[in-house]
Amino acid sequence: MIENVDQFSTIHESLTAVFQVRRFPADNSAGHGGAAAGDRRPPRQQRELAVLLWQRALDPQRGTWSLPGGRLRSDEDLDTSARRQLAEKVDVREVDHLEQLSVFSAPDRVPGPRRIASAYLGLVPLTADPHLPDDTSWHRVAALPEMSFDHGTVVEHARARLAAKLSYTNISFALAPDRFTMSTLREIYCAALGYDVDTTNLQRVLTRRKVITPTGDTAAPGRAGGRPASVYRFSDSGLRVTDEFAALRPRA
Repeated sequence: MIENVDQFSTIHESLTAVFQVRRFPADNSAGHGGAAAGDRRPPRQQRELAVLLWQRALDPQRGTWSLPGGRLRSDEDLDTSARRQLAEKVDVREVDHLEQLSVFSAPDRVPGPRRIASAYLGLVPLTADPHLPDDTSWHRVAALPEMSFDHGTVVEHARARLAAKLSYTNISFALAPDRFTMSTLREIYCAALGYDVDTTNLQRVLTRRKVITPTGDTAAPGRAGGRPASVYRFSDSGLRVTDEFAALRPRA
Protein backbone atom coordinates (compact mmCIF):
# COMPACT_ATOMS: atom_id res chain seq x y z
CA MET A 1 0.00 0.00 0.00
CA ILE A 2 2.83 2.41 0.76
CA GLU A 3 4.28 1.83 -2.70
CA ASN A 4 0.94 2.71 -4.30
CA VAL A 5 0.76 5.96 -2.32
CA ASP A 6 4.25 6.90 -3.50
CA GLN A 7 3.31 6.10 -7.08
CA PHE A 8 0.24 8.32 -7.06
CA SER A 9 2.16 11.20 -5.44
CA THR A 10 4.63 11.34 -8.34
CA ILE A 11 4.20 14.36 -10.61
CA HIS A 12 4.93 14.07 -14.33
CA GLU A 13 6.00 17.28 -16.04
CA SER A 14 7.27 18.44 -19.41
CA LEU A 15 10.30 20.72 -19.85
CA THR A 16 11.38 22.22 -23.15
CA ALA A 17 14.77 23.62 -24.12
CA VAL A 18 13.78 26.10 -26.84
CA PHE A 19 16.73 27.17 -28.99
CA GLN A 20 17.07 30.06 -31.41
CA VAL A 21 20.09 31.59 -33.09
CA ARG A 22 20.20 35.25 -32.00
CA ARG A 23 22.59 38.19 -32.07
CA PHE A 24 24.61 39.00 -28.95
CA PRO A 25 27.44 41.49 -28.34
CA ALA A 26 30.72 39.97 -29.49
CA ASP A 27 33.10 38.75 -26.82
CA ASN A 28 35.90 41.34 -26.85
CA SER A 29 38.08 39.05 -24.75
CA ALA A 30 38.31 36.69 -27.72
CA GLY A 31 40.61 39.09 -29.53
CA HIS A 32 38.07 41.32 -31.28
CA GLY A 33 39.19 44.37 -29.37
CA GLY A 34 37.09 46.89 -27.49
CA ALA A 35 35.56 50.06 -28.88
CA ALA A 36 37.82 53.08 -28.85
CA ALA A 37 36.93 56.04 -26.63
CA GLY A 38 34.38 58.24 -28.34
CA ASP A 39 33.50 55.58 -30.90
CA ARG A 40 29.76 55.96 -31.58
CA ARG A 41 29.41 52.93 -33.80
CA PRO A 42 27.10 50.22 -32.48
CA PRO A 43 28.97 47.40 -30.69
CA ARG A 44 29.97 44.45 -32.84
CA GLN A 45 27.51 41.56 -32.65
CA GLN A 46 27.66 37.89 -33.54
CA ARG A 47 25.08 35.13 -33.84
CA GLU A 48 25.02 32.58 -31.04
CA LEU A 49 22.74 29.78 -29.91
CA ALA A 50 20.27 30.99 -27.28
CA VAL A 51 17.87 29.19 -24.94
CA LEU A 52 14.62 30.55 -23.54
CA LEU A 53 14.50 30.78 -19.72
CA TRP A 54 12.23 32.28 -17.07
CA GLN A 55 13.34 33.48 -13.64
CA ARG A 56 11.79 31.95 -10.54
CA ALA A 57 10.14 34.49 -8.23
CA LEU A 58 9.31 32.02 -5.46
CA ASP A 59 11.13 29.33 -3.51
CA PRO A 60 12.53 26.79 -3.96
CA GLN A 61 15.61 28.28 -5.66
CA ARG A 62 14.16 31.78 -6.02
CA GLY A 63 16.06 33.89 -8.56
CA THR A 64 17.44 30.98 -10.55
CA TRP A 65 16.49 30.38 -14.18
CA SER A 66 14.20 27.61 -15.40
CA LEU A 67 13.14 26.01 -18.64
CA PRO A 68 9.47 26.49 -19.54
CA GLY A 69 7.32 23.57 -18.51
CA GLY A 70 4.82 22.25 -16.02
CA ARG A 71 2.56 19.42 -14.99
CA LEU A 72 1.12 16.98 -17.46
CA ARG A 73 -2.68 17.14 -17.42
CA SER A 74 -4.75 13.97 -17.24
CA ASP A 75 -6.40 14.74 -20.60
CA GLU A 76 -3.28 15.43 -22.70
CA ASP A 77 -0.26 13.63 -24.10
CA LEU A 78 3.30 14.86 -23.60
CA ASP A 79 3.65 16.65 -26.94
CA THR A 80 0.43 18.56 -26.32
CA SER A 81 1.57 19.43 -22.80
CA ALA A 82 4.92 20.78 -24.02
CA ARG A 83 3.30 23.02 -26.64
CA ARG A 84 0.65 24.22 -24.17
CA GLN A 85 3.26 25.14 -21.57
CA LEU A 86 5.22 27.15 -24.15
CA ALA A 87 2.11 29.04 -25.25
CA GLU A 88 0.70 29.68 -21.78
CA LYS A 89 3.84 30.40 -19.77
CA VAL A 90 6.22 32.14 -22.20
CA ASP A 91 3.86 32.99 -25.09
CA VAL A 92 5.89 31.04 -27.67
CA ARG A 93 3.63 29.52 -30.32
CA GLU A 94 5.92 29.37 -33.37
CA VAL A 95 8.03 26.25 -32.82
CA ASP A 96 9.16 24.77 -36.13
CA HIS A 97 10.48 21.56 -34.59
CA LEU A 98 9.69 19.78 -31.32
CA GLU A 99 10.99 16.36 -30.28
CA GLN A 100 11.22 14.42 -27.04
CA LEU A 101 14.76 14.45 -25.71
CA SER A 102 15.01 12.30 -22.60
CA VAL A 103 13.38 11.49 -19.26
CA PHE A 104 14.89 12.86 -16.04
CA SER A 105 13.74 10.77 -13.10
CA ALA A 106 16.27 11.02 -10.25
CA PRO A 107 14.27 10.79 -7.01
CA ASP A 108 15.94 13.94 -5.60
CA ARG A 109 16.02 16.07 -8.78
CA VAL A 110 13.67 18.62 -7.15
CA PRO A 111 12.67 19.14 -3.49
CA GLY A 112 9.22 18.12 -2.32
CA PRO A 113 6.98 15.57 -4.07
CA ARG A 114 8.82 13.49 -6.64
CA ARG A 115 8.77 14.92 -10.17
CA ILE A 116 9.61 13.02 -13.36
CA ALA A 117 10.40 15.32 -16.27
CA SER A 118 10.03 14.47 -19.94
CA ALA A 119 12.40 16.91 -21.62
CA TYR A 120 11.97 18.26 -25.14
CA LEU A 121 14.08 20.03 -27.72
CA GLY A 122 12.30 22.89 -29.48
CA LEU A 123 13.62 25.06 -32.33
CA VAL A 124 12.49 28.55 -33.31
CA PRO A 125 13.48 30.09 -36.67
CA LEU A 126 15.85 33.01 -36.94
CA THR A 127 13.07 35.37 -38.08
CA ALA A 128 10.68 34.69 -35.17
CA ASP A 129 10.45 37.36 -32.48
CA PRO A 130 7.93 36.22 -29.87
CA HIS A 131 6.68 38.73 -27.30
CA LEU A 132 8.02 37.44 -23.99
CA PRO A 133 6.73 37.99 -20.44
CA ASP A 134 8.80 40.27 -18.19
CA ASP A 135 10.33 37.32 -16.30
CA THR A 136 11.43 35.53 -19.48
CA SER A 137 14.42 36.15 -21.75
CA TRP A 138 16.89 34.54 -24.16
CA HIS A 139 20.28 33.51 -22.78
CA ARG A 140 23.46 32.41 -24.49
CA VAL A 141 23.84 28.64 -24.20
CA ALA A 142 27.60 29.17 -23.89
CA ALA A 143 27.14 31.37 -20.78
CA LEU A 144 24.09 30.15 -18.85
CA PRO A 145 22.98 31.95 -15.68
CA GLU A 146 22.44 30.07 -12.42
CA MET A 147 20.01 27.34 -13.43
CA SER A 148 17.20 25.76 -11.40
CA PHE A 149 17.45 22.12 -10.28
CA ASP A 150 18.74 19.95 -13.19
CA HIS A 151 17.66 22.32 -15.95
CA GLY A 152 21.25 23.10 -16.92
CA THR A 153 21.80 19.40 -17.59
CA VAL A 154 18.68 19.35 -19.77
CA VAL A 155 20.11 22.24 -21.83
CA GLU A 156 23.40 20.35 -22.27
CA HIS A 157 21.55 17.25 -23.50
CA ALA A 158 19.47 19.36 -25.91
CA ARG A 159 22.55 21.13 -27.30
CA ALA A 160 24.29 17.80 -27.88
CA ARG A 161 21.22 16.37 -29.64
CA LEU A 162 20.96 19.41 -31.91
CA ALA A 163 24.66 19.35 -32.81
CA ALA A 164 24.48 15.66 -33.68
CA LYS A 165 21.37 16.03 -35.83
CA LEU A 166 22.86 18.97 -37.74
CA SER A 167 25.36 16.50 -39.18
CA TYR A 168 23.06 13.71 -40.31
CA THR A 169 19.61 15.34 -40.80
CA ASN A 170 18.11 18.50 -42.31
CA ILE A 171 17.09 19.85 -38.88
CA SER A 172 18.57 23.27 -39.67
CA PHE A 173 15.36 24.07 -41.57
CA ALA A 174 13.79 24.81 -38.16
CA LEU A 175 16.44 27.42 -37.27
CA ALA A 176 16.74 29.22 -40.61
CA PRO A 177 14.51 31.69 -42.47
CA ASP A 178 12.42 30.43 -45.38
CA ARG A 179 14.94 31.99 -47.80
CA PHE A 180 18.60 32.59 -47.01
CA THR A 181 22.09 33.07 -48.35
CA MET A 182 24.84 30.57 -47.61
CA SER A 183 26.60 33.09 -45.37
CA THR A 184 23.50 33.31 -43.18
CA LEU A 185 23.11 29.53 -43.10
CA ARG A 186 26.78 29.12 -42.20
CA GLU A 187 26.34 31.51 -39.26
CA ILE A 188 23.42 29.39 -38.04
CA TYR A 189 25.47 26.18 -38.27
CA CYS A 190 28.47 27.76 -36.53
CA ALA A 191 26.28 29.07 -33.70
CA ALA A 192 24.47 25.77 -33.18
CA LEU A 193 27.56 23.56 -33.51
CA GLY A 194 29.82 25.78 -31.45
CA TYR A 195 32.65 25.79 -33.98
CA ASP A 196 33.48 27.26 -37.39
CA VAL A 197 32.51 25.50 -40.62
CA ASP A 198 33.54 26.33 -44.17
CA THR A 199 30.86 27.96 -46.32
CA THR A 200 31.89 26.27 -49.57
CA ASN A 201 32.05 22.82 -48.00
CA LEU A 202 28.70 23.34 -46.25
CA GLN A 203 27.06 24.33 -49.54
CA ARG A 204 28.57 21.33 -51.33
CA VAL A 205 27.45 18.87 -48.63
CA LEU A 206 23.90 20.21 -48.32
CA THR A 207 23.45 20.40 -52.09
CA ARG A 208 24.69 16.82 -52.56
CA ARG A 209 22.23 15.60 -49.91
CA LYS A 210 19.42 17.61 -51.55
CA VAL A 211 18.84 19.57 -48.34
CA ILE A 212 18.87 23.01 -50.00
CA THR A 213 17.69 24.28 -53.38
CA PRO A 214 18.64 27.52 -55.18
CA THR A 215 15.68 29.85 -55.70
CA GLY A 216 17.23 31.60 -58.70
CA ASP A 217 17.19 34.92 -56.83
CA THR A 218 20.07 36.92 -55.43
CA ALA A 219 20.35 39.00 -52.28
CA ALA A 220 20.87 42.74 -52.32
CA PRO A 221 24.59 43.61 -52.36
CA GLY A 222 26.17 44.53 -49.04
CA ARG A 223 28.01 47.73 -48.16
CA ALA A 224 31.24 46.38 -49.59
CA GLY A 225 29.57 45.63 -52.94
CA GLY A 226 30.78 42.58 -54.78
CA ARG A 227 28.91 39.79 -56.48
CA PRO A 228 25.33 39.36 -55.19
CA ALA A 229 24.89 36.22 -53.13
CA SER A 230 22.55 33.47 -54.32
CA VAL A 231 19.40 32.83 -52.30
CA TYR A 232 18.43 29.29 -51.25
CA ARG A 233 15.53 27.51 -49.59
CA PHE A 234 15.16 24.13 -47.92
CA SER A 235 13.92 21.26 -50.04
CA ASP A 236 11.76 19.90 -47.18
CA SER A 237 9.90 21.44 -44.25
CA GLY A 238 9.99 18.28 -42.16
CA LEU A 239 12.76 16.33 -40.49
CA ARG A 240 14.53 13.60 -42.47
CA VAL A 241 17.82 11.73 -42.23
CA THR A 242 20.21 12.76 -44.99
CA ASP A 243 23.30 10.67 -44.12
CA GLU A 244 23.18 8.64 -40.93
CA PHE A 245 26.98 8.29 -40.73
CA ALA A 246 27.89 11.91 -41.53
CA ALA A 247 29.62 14.46 -39.30
CA LEU A 248 30.27 18.12 -40.04
CA ARG A 249 33.87 18.82 -39.11
CA PRO A 250 35.31 22.13 -37.88
CA ARG A 251 37.03 24.24 -40.51
CA ALA A 252 40.73 23.55 -40.56
